[in-house]
Amino acid sequence: MSLTFTLDPTVGPALRDGILDLWTDVSNAGGAVGFVGSVDRETVRPELVKHLVAMAEGRHRLLVGQDAAGEVAATAFFSFNAHRLQKHWVWLYTVMVHPRHQGRGYGRELLAAAADAARGFDDIEAIRLSCRGGLGLERFYGSCGYKEVGRIPGAIRVAPGDDRDDVIMLLPLH
Repeated sequence: MSLTFTLDPTVGPALRDGILDLWTDVSNAGGAVGFVGSVDRETVRPELVKHLVAMAEGRHRLLVGQDAAGEVAATAFFSFNAHRLQKHWVWLYTVMVHPRHQGRGYGRELLAAAADAARGFDDIEAIRLSCRGGLGLERFYGSCGYKEVGRIPGAIRVAPGDDRDDVIMLLPLH
């Protein structure tokens, strides 16, 4: 069974809470989505609020994937560049698939839906994302068509003495 993807859904309390639960569960399962170690909803909430504010201001757009039961199963946020020389590509942030859905191909579906959505944005030619090295994420994104275009060694400190590379990936849309 595949997910149903919606770009720019209306974010009411149920969707907001679904995204908050997804982000918390992904983080607690070891996902590289901005947190390390165990977190609760109240730790994640301020980061979600930042994304929601950016959406309200037109700087972010949300792609959400829901499972057959209508539960939030995957998300990705697009972030548009404000700099006039970088308006031809978008960032993809907070790319998540719920741990209960891992291994079903939903991550590939999410990235394909994100690419399809971005192709519909005016004057956008590529998607750029960064991922935490050491988890095999760059191999996964590479298998979905992204190319590693940069790497900053030790740029992400997940714990004292545990620095990871910040890997920059690019997906040309044409």
